[in-house]
Amino acid sequence: MMPFYTNQFGNPHSKTHALGWESEEAVEKAREHIAELIGADPKEIIFTSGATESNNMALKGVAHFYGSKKNHVITTQTEHKCVLDSCRKLQDEGFEVTYLPVNENGLVSVKDVEDALRPETAVVSIMTVNNEIGVIQPIEEIGQLLKTKGAELAKSKGLSGKPFFHTDGAQAAGKIPLDVNKLNIDLMSLSSHKLYGPKGMGAIYVRRRPRVRLEPIINGGGQERGLRSGTLAPALIVGFGEAARLAKRELAYDHAHVSALAKRLKDNILAEVDEVLINGDPSGYPGCTNLSFKYVEGESLLMALKDVCLSSGSACTSASLEPSYVLRALGLDDENAHSSLRFGIGRFTTEEEIDYVSQKIIAVVNKLREMSPLWELFQDGVDLKTIEWSG
Repeated sequence: MMPFYTNQFGNPHSKTHALGWESEEAVEKAREHIAELIGADPKEIIFTSGATESNNMALKGVAHFYGSKKNHVITTQTEHKCVLDSCRKLQDEGFEVTYLPVNENGLVSVKDVEDALRPETAVVSIMTVNNEIGVIQPIEEIGQLLKTKGAELAKSKGLSGKPFFHTDGAQAAGKIPLDVNKLNIDLMSLSSHKLYGPKGMGAIYVRRRPRVRLEPIINGGGQERGLRSGTLAPALIVGFGEAARLAKRELAYDHAHVSALAKRLKDNILAEVDEVLINGDPSGYPGCTNLSFKYVEGESLLMALKDVCLSSGSACTSASLEPSYVLRALGLDDENAHSSLRFGIGRFTTEEEIDYVSQKIIAVVNKLREMSPLWELFQDGVDLKTIEWSG
């Protein structure tokens, strides 16, 4: 990666000299590593600035290309903010969007997806691993449903092709095994920094057979199969490619390591603290562990833990004072959503760090509860649901 910041300055799109060829070769090698991580062909990997751009590109690109005949989009209420905002933008343009609810464990019902399908459904967008609660959605079942029922519905109205299946794979790639062909995925968004690669770099997988057509959201020189114009950044791409190579090699070890640390974290805390909610399906990805501490004021909790890198939601919504919309979609009230902590556990997290965080949280939660009138009432056996609160 560093040579492309210091002495390898070639433009990978320059075809007439050695410096350009050198950069192009490095970019294509990185493309291969990323494709291998998700079971794709290298030609199906399009480089972007990150998963946010990729998500915008997938939803708006498909909708705008097929919108004259297919003007319906399906997604879930717990998608990343950039997916939800892209869908709202499409609604403003006249597209119809169905936002599916999730169950209390955060999983979307395949039956709900089936019931929402229409002949004019252009794309279904459901993330593989939720970035706040680690839930792994039933992607393979949904992919098969779109291939069968989705195609039948379209054919019944004289429309060709099934609804395209897009998934935000940013939190999944390199964390769990992925094969876009086995899962019947047509478009997948990826992010370099989720794999320990450089920030500001991402990619989108776009299936070539059967071909997915997109209307580009960035126009220009026609780079990246004409789908994403602009000069590529070889240094960032090389870093992304190497991160993908290592992620594929270390996937099994990383998953076992993260699983053990997540269990240690929960065991430590639950052994010492009562009234803790584990948010999301327990079989989800353990690197995204989300806990709510009842009868604790959320902002005080975060402020007391300022020496620990934690949040109460995703990084993209951390500036908002609103409780996590993902947790509210699971049925949590505002108080419990506010008192949640999102733990990111990864390759370089240690047992010592887990133990430090556990003990710090135990001490802080117990101290805050000592000052909480709600906790005192709960300890006295008062049913808090029966209390009438005045503003």
